[in-house]
Amino acid sequence: MSHHILLVDDEPGLRQAVQAYLEESGFDVTTAANAQVAWELLQEQKPDLVVSDVMMPQVSGYEFLKRLRDDPRFQHLPVIFLTARGMTKDRIAGFRAGVDGYIPKPFDPEELVAVIENLLRKQEPPTTDMAQELAEIKALLARQGGILTKEPLNLDLTPREQSVLELLAQGLMNKEIAHRLDTSVRNVEKYVSRLFSKTGTNSRTELVRFALEHGLAK
Repeated sequence: MSHHILLVDDEPGLRQAVQAYLEESGFDVTTAANAQVAWELLQEQKPDLVVSDVMMPQVSGYEFLKRLRDDPRFQHLPVIFLTARGMTKDRIAGFRAGVDGYIPKPFDPEELVAVIENLLRKQEPPTTDMAQELAEIKALLARQGGILTKEPLNLDLTPREQSVLELLAQGLMNKEIAHRLDTSVRNVEKYVSRLFSKTGTNSRTELVRFALEHGLAK
């Protein structure tokens, strides 16, 4: 399944060209003409990575990045700056603001794809770590006598949310779940977000433990 990229640039020609190249490279791309539109899109769906121009009207790339880093939801979201400003001091300002990659215009689209792929690889959590966490959770529950809740919970989960929850409890990552359910990673993220809300949890580990403790998954 493809990764989701949010591309933010106020130049229509460049935006369309970069979108086309990224899509040809196998990415799912959403575009925004400015930072405000991008922020509104982020409220609906979190992408895997953001590619943003710096010099934009109203809200600059630096201001947009600061808003991202000030929000707990997006503190670790990879961001790459595309900019015509190639001065060393500008690159330093970008890195200090929390940007992950910096590519001055004009640039080689193949280089952009290489930087994106490198950052996405770093974001992928090792499956073995999740498997170890699951093993520890299940061992703890076994020592405590298994399911802790005597009365069954009614969280009004949809069939697809239930399927995602069960696969999470098996230690699968979002990309693997998307492949298993024949859907997109974006949809899996949406289901996981809903599960967080319905269970009052904030992380995959908390969610899986909640599900196992309350007999919602095995």
